[in-house]
Amino acid sequence: MSDQLISLDALLPPAMAAKAENIGVAKSKLNIINMFVLGILAGAFIAVGAIFATTVSAGGMVARDAAGAAVFSTGLPYGVTRLLAGLVFTVGLILVVVGGAELFTGNNLITMAFASGKVSAGALLRNWVVVYLGNLVGSVATAYIVFVSGQYTFGGGAIGATVLGIAEAKTSLGFVQAIALGIMCNALVCMAVWLCYSARTTTDKILSIIPPIACFVAAGFEHSVANMYFIPVGLFVKSGGDPKFFEAIGKTAENFPNLTWGNFLVGNLLPVTIGNIIGGAVMVGLVYWFIYLRKPATVAAAADAAQKPAKAA
Repeated sequence: MSDQLISLDALLPPAMAAKAENIGVAKSKLNIINMFVLGILAGAFIAVGAIFATTVSAGGMVARDAAGAAVFSTGLPYGVTRLLAGLVFTVGLILVVVGGAELFTGNNLITMAFASGKVSAGALLRNWVVVYLGNLVGSVATAYIVFVSGQYTFGGGAIGATVLGIAEAKTSLGFVQAIALGIMCNALVCMAVWLCYSARTTTDKILSIIPPIACFVAAGFEHSVANMYFIPVGLFVKSGGDPKFFEAIGKTAENFPNLTWGNFLVGNLLPVTIGNIIGGAVMVGLVYWFIYLRKPATVAAAADAAQKPAKAA
């Protein structure tokens, strides 16, 4: 039996930063096919969280008014419904982190390894682009499967009404507003991932994920990968929903004028992605790199001098 003790104490921030750096290097070196397939898995996992949140919210949120505030019909108060939606949505990131998958928003933390010079700009962008496309495929494919399943008709059409309301609200956001909501969202998502770097056990990881993710969902912040499910599933329902469904909810496709593919891609996904990068890569990744991994000027100068060949006497 080994005399070495296995510590269950959480890692402290300096060790978390070193771990984040090493993980960033490993992610950047993934085989491109594996990277893409793991991206598909992550998109599907986040979509599962979105499905759960939509189902829990059904019968409560219908849409947002002109000021962006949620409009409810019956059910629990706004805050309680949002809290429940946030808590169940966490299953998405739990599946990503514990099950193993590549999520664009979490991978914004690769900037820590990039800032240290251990990952090139090309490798960073390669990971982001491949994973982002994989996330899009996984999320949209899941949205289509759920649409074909007819799940939107459950609860007398309550789920479908919620799907359409969420998608319409997201495609009605202003460009700058969507960027700001995206910044706040991924700051919290990357904080959840950052906290997981302190974890020693699966339980630690799950408990680290729940509060920040529940917070961003409850607050109504915007997550690019989640929106790859929320908006397409609404588009599928709007364009191909059963007439009996629209009759049951007392609405038609014309009641959701902002819900278009153009508004999805340009009006929502583009600004939200920009905001996610700012919130995750800059406000979390580069800030923690600056605090824990940045070499002081004197140390950097000494290291550079040591690498230069000595001058001949």
